[in-house]
Amino acid sequence: MGFNNLSFFSSIPQTSLWEAPPEANKIVNPIAKDKSSNAAGKELYSIYCVACHGENGKGDGPASLSIKTKPADHSCEKIQKQSDGAIFWKLTEGRSNNVMASYKLILTDKERWMLVNYIRTLSEK
Repeated sequence: MGFNNLSFFSSIPQTSLWEAPPEANKIVNPIAKDKSSNAAGKELYSIYCVACHGENGKGDGPASLSIKTKPADHSCEKIQKQSDGAIFWKLTEGRSNNVMASYKLILTDKERWMLVNYIRTLSEK
């Protein structure tokens, strides 16, 4: 099989539900959902998330072709129904099977909250 055969890297849907612990739902987003935080979140998203999740958050970024488990669609109802705290927790902790990186040491709390705010806007696209 050559390197040009992308079917080897075909993405499969996530088979196990990834849920934040119940206490994450109690965490309140301290950053106002406004144009400023959305713009900052969009900039961070383009740096840290687009490669896997795609420009519109559909899970179709260029790196998604080489990831066995398909990245989440941030625009879908399943993600959008999660609490801000749950999304923040996932950005902070990452997924234990290394499919999703932890941003705890890479981004500040404020930056992760701005990402949450921007992810909320993806349902509008």
